[in-house]
Amino acid sequence: MVRLLILGGLTLATLATVLAAVLGPWGWWIPAAVFLLLLLVGVRDATQRKHSVLRNFPVLGHMRFFLEKIRPEIQQYFIERNYDGKPFDRDQRSLVYSRAKGFKGDKAFGTELDVNEPGYEYFVQSVAPRAAPKDEHRVQLGGPDCRQPYDASLLNISAMSFGSLSKNAVLAMNKGAAKGGFAQETGEGGLTKYHLAHDADIIWEFGSGYFGTRDADGHFDPEIFREKANLPQVKAVNIKLSQGAKPGLGGVLPGAKVTQEIAEARGVPEGQTCVSPASHSAFTTPRELVRFVAQLRELSNGKPVGFKLCVGSRVEFLAICKAMIEEGVTPDFIIVDGAEGGTGAAPLEYQDHVGTPLVEGLILVHNALVGAGLRDRIKLGCAGKITSGHDIVRHIIQGADFCMSARAMMMAVGCIQAQACHTNKCPVGVTTQDPRLYRALDVEDKGDRVERYHRLTVEEAGQIISTMGCDHPEELTREMLRRKVTATQSISYESLYQWLTPGQLFEGVEGGWGEDWDYADPDRFTAGHPGKYVFNDRGPLSPGGVVPAADRKYALAGAGVRAGGGPGTGSALRDDDGARAAGGVVTGPGAAPERTPSPAAAEAAAETPGESTPGTSTRPEGEPGTAPGAQHTLRDPAPEPGNVDPDDDSRTRNPGLA
Repeated sequence: MVRLLILGGLTLATLATVLAAVLGPWGWWIPAAVFLLLLLVGVRDATQRKHSVLRNFPVLGHMRFFLEKIRPEIQQYFIERNYDGKPFDRDQRSLVYSRAKGFKGDKAFGTELDVNEPGYEYFVQSVAPRAAPKDEHRVQLGGPDCRQPYDASLLNISAMSFGSLSKNAVLAMNKGAAKGGFAQETGEGGLTKYHLAHDADIIWEFGSGYFGTRDADGHFDPEIFREKANLPQVKAVNIKLSQGAKPGLGGVLPGAKVTQEIAEARGVPEGQTCVSPASHSAFTTPRELVRFVAQLRELSNGKPVGFKLCVGSRVEFLAICKAMIEEGVTPDFIIVDGAEGGTGAAPLEYQDHVGTPLVEGLILVHNALVGAGLRDRIKLGCAGKITSGHDIVRHIIQGADFCMSARAMMMAVGCIQAQACHTNKCPVGVTTQDPRLYRALDVEDKGDRVERYHRLTVEEAGQIISTMGCDHPEELTREMLRRKVTATQSISYESLYQWLTPGQLFEGVEGGWGEDWDYADPDRFTAGHPGKYVFNDRGPLSPGGVVPAADRKYALAGAGVRAGGGPGTGSALRDDDGARAAGGVVTGPGAAPERTPSPAAAEAAAETPGESTPGTSTRPEGEPGTAPGAQHTLRDPAPEPGNVDPDDDSRTRNPGLA
């Protein structure tokens, strides 16, 4: 009924204006043409079958899509308050913009935050503050095995590849880093000529794709690495195990986006889809990872080598610590990336629900290294939503030695948080390869903005450290940072978390830490304890068992049962009505049942020898992780964008045209 009224109204309006145009002055033809156009649009809307809103509400339905389109701007510029915008609120963005222009970013009339709200944090200042430092605090990256240590700034440019950033954005950040004397991390997309253009200090990062240091089969190439790692601009090397935006995922760069420059930088064929595996092929166990670190340090003639990860399983990280101890090899630094994410595009499930947030992950890694007696050999960096001097000092108290920032540096070169990084349509030219867009980003001007933002932010961090009565970041204590836990009570970080003492893991720790330490194995990565798999207390699965074969001996050992039976052998597994359940016998309390594959499964295994069956590990230890693995898509998305709906507006989770 509504659409008939709309179409009828437009028809009458069109006829009326046409009649007026015939009988009156020529000017009436203008509204006649307008109404005729609207009538044609209305007829098209009413007859199309793709969008229900337009079919039921011709012409007027377009208003819905228009409002959805401008909703982010309305929300960001007119509705959100200074302190509650996401991912970065107006105060955070304004602070970066102000400091990039050379101003400190002072505000008047007091805080807008609710200082009594649980979760509010504040520093404890001294009655006798120290004088602000004249020089910037620096952190030396380089453990006992490092022959070319590097003095890093408290704040550096975090990993952003050429390809995710435009060449002008990379050049501007490189110029700012060179002028300000801090480091720029390359991201896993390769060490490019743009990272070397202004002779800035470079932390060269590579991931599972080994871009820029790979052979024709996609494996790590030591000789290519040796050549690039010994460039004078390269001050340190970083192995990316995972990233906060999409921990556990690889990536796919469509062939249509692999331009000549990107192909040259990554060492891949131009125009062909570029796949980053989910796992590394150079190592498959914690022990192999540690040996790989030692190999890279030797190939780079003793430069600092570390790795970056978004923390997942505590057992796995403790296994890495055990491997360090047994091999006598430690990385020079570890960078903890927070699950808060960054410019990297990822499925919504990964952005919102996979990975450990920065603070929790940072404290976990710090505790693990302290408890294993390794903390004094390894420097800790952190990355994730760091914009201010407050963020730097806060994370130092939580366990970090230095910080990395990506999105704040993007804002320093002009990013307006349009959240269009993955669409190649960045309106200010920061995250696009479209020359019509990135030409607007002036390298000289934006490079100066990066330097000013860094300098003023690090100065403010030094001022805060002095305000708390300290001459150096190493003098900060956990009592100096407090959190409101109720409206009337606050506690310090010393009381808020459990903190291990040096070597405590060897002495025995009650609870989760001790249990995880006992289970951690330097010769295997594992997500958790087999005895705690969710299907252990459920009905049997067919055709295979729940616990992978590689884990069964650990499950039995954890239950105190010999694999061959004997004391502790339990009764047969029964279902709820008392009947014997299919699948075998429980060999001990809490242990996983050994299951006999069904005849169909046995027949399938015989027909496809060497392939995994349900209940067995899909990637045995020692098998390279060069298979496509966990990517956004396994198909070649070229020439279409593949992972990006052109109608999708990720800024507001707008599903596009319904």
